[in-house]
Amino acid sequence: MKNQLKGNAFLMTTAIIWGTAFVAQKAGMELIGPIAFNGVRTLVGAVALIPVILIMNKAKKEKEPIDKTLIIGGILCGLALCAAGNVQQIGLYYTSVSHTGFITALYVVMVPLMGIFLKKRVTPIMWACVIASAVGLYLLCIPPEGFGHVNGGDIIILICAFCFAVHILIIDHFSPKVDGVKLSCIQFFVAGAVSLIIMPFADPALGFELPTFGALTGSWFTILYAGIMSCGVAYTFQIIGQKYTDPAIASMILCLESVFALIAGMIILGEMMSIREIIGCVVMFAAIVVANLPSSTAQKELK
Repeated sequence: MKNQLKGNAFLMTTAIIWGTAFVAQKAGMELIGPIAFNGVRTLVGAVALIPVILIMNKAKKEKEPIDKTLIIGGILCGLALCAAGNVQQIGLYYTSVSHTGFITALYVVMVPLMGIFLKKRVTPIMWACVIASAVGLYLLCIPPEGFGHVNGGDIIILICAFCFAVHILIIDHFSPKVDGVKLSCIQFFVAGAVSLIIMPFADPALGFELPTFGALTGSWFTILYAGIMSCGVAYTFQIIGQKYTDPAIASMILCLESVFALIAGMIILGEMMSIREIIGCVVMFAAIVVANLPSSTAQKELK
């Protein structure tokens, strides 16, 4: 029981860090463009995981050969993460932290739905989650005035959710075969490197100036928080927490990421939501929780 409480505490901290990281990501774009910010923070995240890997290797007391599957998986995951992270960062510039948190979390529903193309069966429960999430998304993003008043940033974040769903499917393929922390570290390096390569072309095309040294140092706190805390610390806490907690409970705790994003947006950035938007969030959250339960019938039949 004591170990489970410890595991839950680690997972709750992970959800809080991930949720509040949306605030750091949005604030970070006050001085630098979205691609530059995402590139630097993912590289910081990769560096933050190196000590974890060194500690793990020391504990094993033996050197492991270079795994070709790990390299290929890391590159593919990194490219997918690069696309998802940059699209999210762009969308976050135009929409709120609360909208970003809930819409991004829809990847949980999209993953099993995309399983259709992998010849996996979608259960009635999962279809109900898809319909519920669509209703919640409508209430959250479509104002009473109609589709003509939709925030373009919300549409971009919806594309981001799709990209993250692809990213999850790639991880699902490689993670059973390789070390998860090393895979994550490589993907962060790849995502960061590719982002910085395309940054000189992408950020100006989006209307942002290229970052100066002063802009980078002025954004140091948000970059470090989004990099070290969101990538390095939170990922490590997730691994530790899931060792002591039932998968179903772990999934529900991690789902709170979107709720903490909403709370952080309100407290730190002063964002407000209408009753209609709050109802949409509640409906989406319920769909996400059910779809994310590993022990549910929906998930069992998808395997």
